[in-house]
Amino acid sequence: MAEGRGADIVSEFLSQNPHLVNWVESLRGLCETNKQWHARREFVLRNMEAFPTVQPGTPSPSLDRLLSLSMVWANHVFLGCRYPQPVMDRVNEMAEGITVIEAPERKTRDEIMGKTKRPAVSALDADYQGKKAKPNDTDVKAHAKSVGRPAASTLKPGPPPGAPAEHQPFFNRLYKAVAWKLVSAGGFGPNLEHFEILRSCVESCKASLSCVFVPLKDIPDLPMVRTQKEGQVCELRCHNVYIGTGYGRDDCAARAMASKEALKVFQGHKVTVKVCRRRFRGRDVDDLVLLDEQSRSQVFPPALSYPFQEDQ
Repeated sequence: MAEGRGADIVSEFLSQNPHLVNWVESLRGLCETNKQWHARREFVLRNMEAFPTVQPGTPSPSLDRLLSLSMVWANHVFLGCRYPQPVMDRVNEMAEGITVIEAPERKTRDEIMGKTKRPAVSALDADYQGKKAKPNDTDVKAHAKSVGRPAASTLKPGPPPGAPAEHQPFFNRLYKAVAWKLVSAGGFGPNLEHFEILRSCVESCKASLSCVFVPLKDIPDLPMVRTQKEGQVCELRCHNVYIGTGYGRDDCAARAMASKEALKVFQGHKVTVKVCRRRFRGRDVDDLVLLDEQSRSQVFPPALSYPFQEDQ
């Protein structure tokens, strides 16, 4: 948001980019309150990268579009204005991660007259929500007792064909959340709490991390000299997409290293979900992997988990 933590992030960002201070202040409307302007200012700054042709101080169609979308969002939040659904979906996605404290609550005429009732939660929905709330994602300790080779029939061909496109919007939002979190932390570095940064960003996007731990000596496809070492290996996934692997003397150290490797992917200009080949229990499988835009040899650590298997 614009107050509290959000204001601190914006102040930190502007302190690192002083050339933007006067320019962004010139975009304030004459009738905007401090609360409205601080929220809309954060919206503009968060989304500048999505409009690469915007040049501070130079009028352009891209700047006009960004400012128009920021006004649409502010009018909706503070004045209760409604716009066509595609427009609402666009600005709500752009505003992901912005919190407005004590935003005005608006009701439609039907709600005021009592003509619209909120539908009751069905038993099926309640069961689904209950399953989502189970501690089955964040910090899951899936210590594998057996990593034998599965029968060929237990593996699906791989992720659904449309899986990368389906997951891409979420990771676009996560990319922005990580970028702003690292700005507030002073930039990426070795002394950060990498897991806490990654976890908080994922949760701010209404998702959770999956952490799988396996003793190093139990992982196939590794050179013998490595399998003789003690320690744990951690694999991180989000929405079944692989984002990083790390090794450490214990679970916490392995998780921290995996988080550090995952955050490195977010250091480029964008992230992309792709289907890549990986080794899993001695087999080559198709897996969903989060990549940056840099071209490099795609050699990944062996997979510790594979969410695209048939139910046993």
